[in-house]
Amino acid sequence: MSAAATGGVAAVDLGATSGRVMHARVGANTLALTEAARFPNTPVRVWEDGRAALHWDLTGLYSHVLGGLGAVARSEPGLRSVGVDAWAVDYGLLRAGSLRGEPYHYRDERTAEGVELVHARVSPEELYREGGLQFLPFNSLYQLALDQATGALEAADGFLLVPDLITYWLSGEAVAERTNASTTGLLTAAGSWNDALIGRLGLRRSLFPSLVDAGTTVGSLLPSLDLPFAGSGPAVTAVGSHDTASAVVAVPMDPSRAAYISCGTWGLVGVELEGRIVSEESRAANFTNEGGVDGRVRYLHNVMGLWLLSESIREWQRRGLRVSLESLLAEAAALPRPTDLFDPDDPRFMAPGDLPSRIADWFAERGLPAPASPAGMVRVIIESLAEAFAASVRSAADLSGVPIETVHIVGGGARNALLCQATADRVGAPVLAGPVEATALGNALVQARAVGLVGGDLETLRALVARNFAPVRYEPARVAVR
Repeated sequence: MSAAATGGVAAVDLGATSGRVMHARVGANTLALTEAARFPNTPVRVWEDGRAALHWDLTGLYSHVLGGLGAVARSEPGLRSVGVDAWAVDYGLLRAGSLRGEPYHYRDERTAEGVELVHARVSPEELYREGGLQFLPFNSLYQLALDQATGALEAADGFLLVPDLITYWLSGEAVAERTNASTTGLLTAAGSWNDALIGRLGLRRSLFPSLVDAGTTVGSLLPSLDLPFAGSGPAVTAVGSHDTASAVVAVPMDPSRAAYISCGTWGLVGVELEGRIVSEESRAANFTNEGGVDGRVRYLHNVMGLWLLSESIREWQRRGLRVSLESLLAEAAALPRPTDLFDPDDPRFMAPGDLPSRIADWFAERGLPAPASPAGMVRVIIESLAEAFAASVRSAADLSGVPIETVHIVGGGARNALLCQATADRVGAPVLAGPVEATALGNALVQARAVGLVGGDLETLRALVARNFAPVRYEPARVAVR
């Protein structure tokens, strides 16, 4: 099919708090999204080994995915492709092709022990030089080391990261897509499994699946799924399976002069580079080098993100308060800018639960007054996030040498006008907000290019996004806020 044709693909986009199946129509001058299904991603606690362990309900998510694909099939039986992206680091263990229990959630408290096990064998400095990842206690290599120590790996003959596991269930093919595999900390700079490091951690090399690039045709949708697609059904295509990798594909930016913030449950703040930066200064700043589509590097820092808002609202509603994000943002915008902020990346804010009380405790420990109302708390969360974003943008520029003239915010945070304006004010540069569904768009574009609906490099794909999804511009205050 020529690149002038228009056709359909389905983007399965699984976030840490919700999932969606999007039907995309793509052509040389066409890029349109229709939501086929949206569903919550609610973790479950299971009593095991004397504690309540936090797991993903991945089989439940898969059921929702199939329902969404069924809806797509009814509107476009001749769909060309399906691709899956999801959050990073978490995985399922397999035995003879079957999942051995629901994957652990990265917010489960078990990960601290894995950190100790790994650092006893390989120093943090060497890990950074090898894998290029910022330190996060839930990175895959820490989880794998813990599974090795507890004997969980003895009963497994393979593992698949979350998007690869969904891809396997759709296609019957078990592979690891490189952008998400890079978040394990176990890839070399060249993008292959780091056999030496895997051996030093005592892990079996046979557990690790074959690697593929984004844009690879993995297989075809299994006929046994009984979805009403025409003929042999659509291809299953590997996309940037780390959701941020797909999101960055759809950031309509010039990477030589811009930073991006992929803002959802997490805020991923960084720049796009051609190669890794693994200096000691970079490690000290806790910047990560993750794989991007077409061999690019996503050089970024994780900030806690909109989790702080969503979990706070969940707590207020649990207390019986009738609040919503929209009403609280409107009230918060009318309040004066707070002078005292908190650190969104404090580890106490990682676990689910009563975040408003934990934030209040953070202020109390420093002899500072905490916000007295939900709206006041929302305003201080927004401003604290914006300052953390701005600090990360400045660090990205200093460490990479990329001059930041604009900041692009994509994802759910692009809808949050108060956050976008606060970020522009604190960075001192324009913020371009949108597209909101950047992850699904990037997912769809990589599929469309793989099946011949569009052609070109990332800049060509981004130009198509810009023509069809005009961003909202936020100019900074005349005097940058600090």
